[in-house]
Amino acid sequence: MSGLDGLRVLALESRRAAELAKLISTYGGTPVVAPAMREVPLESNTEALAFAEALLAGQFDMVILLTGVGTRAVLSVAETKFSRDAFVAALQRVKVVPRGPKPIAVLRELGVTPALTAPEPNTWRELLQALDQAANSSPEFRLRGTRVALQEYGVSNPGLIAALTERGAIVTRVPIYQWALPEDIAPLQSAIKELAAGKIDVVVFTTGIQVAHLFQVATEMKLEEAVLKGLRRAVVASIGPTTSEELQRKGIYPDLEPSHPKMGFLVKETADQAAALLTRKRHGSASA
Repeated sequence: MSGLDGLRVLALESRRAAELAKLISTYGGTPVVAPAMREVPLESNTEALAFAEALLAGQFDMVILLTGVGTRAVLSVAETKFSRDAFVAALQRVKVVPRGPKPIAVLRELGVTPALTAPEPNTWRELLQALDQAANSSPEFRLRGTRVALQEYGVSNPGLIAALTERGAIVTRVPIYQWALPEDIAPLQSAIKELAAGKIDVVVFTTGIQVAHLFQVATEMKLEEAVLKGLRRAVVASIGPTTSEELQRKGIYPDLEPSHPKMGFLVKETADQAAALLTRKRHGSASA
């Protein structure tokens, strides 16, 4: 067996589900697509509007952008009340710190130069490390007394907020959007049944929210323990440390993370290792 030949691969991706399914098929796998989430704008954008107003008034020294989608959402909300040029000019007057390549791409479109960038795998820990290194080399990056706006995504990040606060920053959360289950959860319920029955060979996770929603629905179906068992007999691939942390909180330790936190690397490296990992997981104890 080479690549993913003969293997059923569960993909919980939503927005890029078709692309991920095509990648799985390219490596010979049978994709089982079950979107686990959808993006839902907050019912009230008061926090985002308040942020834009405060930014234009010069009330922030630093803006941390955690996601590309969130960055675009902030801009869209701001434009309902303020001019785009004024908002971009206000961003250019402060230190803008993006977490990864997606918010950097949005900033490039806007003509805003990041004050610094975080290295891969672009988690909040690398972002914090980059801030610490900058502070050590330049007083202007020291966080004590710095007014920081933190664009959040999905759920709040208490670890990052606590770390910034410990360094003396005055943090203002700017929640932009949240995650909900898909309107149609039938494919996810079907995938959970297959996973619980041991009919899934590989599971690829591209965000921690997928983990949370998988277990939320499994618990409602009274299949949480069976899903845990199914995951432990399958190859579990995580796109990066943040997603892996969510899996570990559920008692699942991923079998691999790709060398770069990108979908193409995730599928290719999973295909390269899946056969050996499955043999070890399913037959290792018997042959020992």
